Amino acid sequence: MLKLFTKDFWDVIAGLILRNKIGILISILIITVLFGTQWKNMRFTYTEANLLPDDHEVNIIYNNFLKTFGEEGNLIVIGVKDSSLLSVDKLNAWNKLSDSFKKYDEVETVISVKDLQKLVKDTLQQKFTLKPFIKDSIASLAQINELEDELFNQYPFYDNFLFNKKTKTIRTIIYLDKGIVNTSARKDFIINVLEPKVKAFEETSNLKVHISGMPYVRTLNAQLIVDEIVWFVLAALLVTSIIFFFFFRSFRATLISLVVVSIGVMWTLGILGALNYEITVLTALIPPLIIVIGIPNCIFLINKYQHEVKLHGNKVKSLQRVITKIGNATLMTNITTASGFATFILTESTLLKEFGIVASLSILAIFILCLLIIPILYSFLPYPKDRHLEHLNKRWIGGFVTWMERMVKHQRIAIYSVALLLLLVSIIGIYQIRITGSLIEDMPKKTEFFEDILFFEKEFNGIMPLEFMIDTKRKQGVMKLSTLKRMDELQELIVEIPELSKPISVVDLVKYSKQAYYNGNTKFYQLPTSQENSFILSYAKNSTSSVDLLKNFVDSTGQYARITTFMKDVGTDKMERIEENLQTKIDKLFPKEQYNVTITGKAFVFQKGTKYLVKNLAISLSLAIFLIALFMAYMFRSARMIIISLIPNLIPLLVTAGLMGYLGVPIKPSTILVFSIAFGISVDDTIHFLAKYRQELQANNWKIKVSVYGALRETGVSMFYTSIVLFFGFSVFTISSFGGTVALGALVSITLLFAMLSNLLLLPSLLLSLERSIANKEVLREPTINIIPEEDETNPEF
Repeated sequence: MLKLFTKDFWDVIAGLILRNKIGILISILIITVLFGTQWKNMRFTYTEANLLPDDHEVNIIYNNFLKTFGEEGNLIVIGVKDSSLLSVDKLNAWNKLSDSFKKYDEVETVISVKDLQKLVKDTLQQKFTLKPFIKDSIASLAQINELEDELFNQYPFYDNFLFNKKTKTIRTIIYLDKGIVNTSARKDFIINVLEPKVKAFEETSNLKVHISGMPYVRTLNAQLIVDEIVWFVLAALLVTSIIFFFFFRSFRATLISLVVVSIGVMWTLGILGALNYEITVLTALIPPLIIVIGIPNCIFLINKYQHEVKLHGNKVKSLQRVITKIGNATLMTNITTASGFATFILTESTLLKEFGIVASLSILAIFILCLLIIPILYSFLPYPKDRHLEHLNKRWIGGFVTWMERMVKHQRIAIYSVALLLLLVSIIGIYQIRITGSLIEDMPKKTEFFEDILFFEKEFNGIMPLEFMIDTKRKQGVMKLSTLKRMDELQELIVEIPELSKPISVVDLVKYSKQAYYNGNTKFYQLPTSQENSFILSYAKNSTSSVDLLKNFVDSTGQYARITTFMKDVGTDKMERIEENLQTKIDKLFPKEQYNVTITGKAFVFQKGTKYLVKNLAISLSLAIFLIALFMAYMFRSARMIIISLIPNLIPLLVTAGLMGYLGVPIKPSTILVFSIAFGISVDDTIHFLAKYRQELQANNWKIKVSVYGALRETGVSMFYTSIVLFFGFSVFTISSFGGTVALGALVSITLLFAMLSNLLLLPSLLLSLERSIANKEVLREPTINIIPEEDETNPEF
């Protein structure tokens, strides 16, 4: 039986490819068309990224909250900070704009200044009734003055809800139908209804309107992701093709490479559609990633073909050697790269799992496409012209290789000193890394909707919901005065925290009811005494109307209550301190035998997700290192070689982590990907170098020095080419408007640049310095996988 990955195996593969050229091309075309039919299943995410496993305690608590009270992220706010709004015409126009949204099915309710109502005591019928502040429209400036006095001074219930009395900022709240919040209908309403109406109002009133709320932010954020996919793909194609052409000076080679990676992108999109995965901020990166990772495969294959043609001029033999000698090496390097991405599958985070699955499958797909398409297309094309082979003799490349050889030969102490210094400095920097997690931190800072987020943070202390759910463990337990007092004390603590907005709950309604019972006297806006509570509640029970805003703050059984506040964009560290303070107060106020109080909300879940990912970073990276170490052991069967191969690839990761600390780049969901991705890619150079090194050892009778320098000269050029392509390819992500994507691109680029220098300088230096320890012929003579087969002078006919 044919042994897998041996020379005979790859001879058979080469024969199959070159004998069945037309059939393979037709098959690729059919598969591409089939993947194209799956594009219709691609859909863009309409929810925030959930970084936690479905069975995580924080997710379970959040889902229980949603079952009890429904979707909490369905609020859109529009606001104006302009004193001229408080004029007859403009305030009427503002109220008319707010009313215009009520007729749409996507809207559950709208609360504007016009919708605010006074709670009034009806002594005769012993009940509360609702009386609007504004009946129909504003008729005079005197009415506006009266309205200002009532809202800003007489009814604290509404303070900081629809207005900020200090800055006179006024807003309208639009509650979307909870059923459409996480569907495409939300986008249609925002893009086709909300924005055009607001823009028309701005033009007629000459007022600046700010729009925010999580549904609005998520919609515009998702639209930017969609737009950037196209730009990323085009930019990646442009940058990599320019660099490729600069190296090869061949339109033919450049065009072939672009065809291969373009088909790879089509397959990637097909995989996304076939698996029914959503396009998120992470999966949107995969198509350009495939271009960046696929081009180095093309470089190795085309460079080898041109080298062979120049060596002996036999095209068939050259194509056969491209497959047999480079196929195995590129397979191993693509497997290690895919492994770096595949480690995310084990994080138990759905978002990262999907990213890992699609990325690893796409990397293996691009390898197959490169191995099939490039030799087949070149078999139909004429011999490369002399000008296409000139790059093989470029003096500056020769000078670069000579410099590396000289450094390794004469400056090993300097290389070790620099590596040690970088390591020490990086460790210091690592201790300065901070961890952060925020729903809005990575959002584009220069967009109008981000500026509006900051506006509402300043005026109303944020837009991201933070929820407290109180389980009284008995029906109607919420309305017990003892429970209300405990909730009130908790709300007082929330008010004192500057990062949180004024909370709202059933407590505020009860206070408002007492104020109404005492004929609107402001000093009675407080919880009733036990004696007052009984007859105030009797008034409330006789009332047929209720304030829509507070319907959702107590469940139908009266057992569960919620306190809703909104938080500013705060980092994980600050949020943990806030949570600790709140939890201490909760534990003191609510005895566990009587109450079960939980903190939840979208912002809170995201914060916890970031912390979860950080904890799993070490596991994910360790797994990547372990898997790649297994590959090295399987290929070389040498524990010493595993250690030597890992050192040059771990140091660049530490240097990057140190840079993050010094530059203030935090660990967050986007930057957390850097290490596994970069390690999986950078180790490819190590595999190529060590594979050639082993071959040189056999050819040079196990003379280590001669073999190291030979491997350096042979692989240095290709490693330089591919590293430059990867550096500039990942740099494409820095054009993103998303901060996390920019950081990801820049950090991976820097890591790969350090990895190239480490593999070209530190790795050969280690081999030379430790030559006595590793000069074991039995260890390296017969590897399990013969990555680069021995020279074969046969000339098979295909």
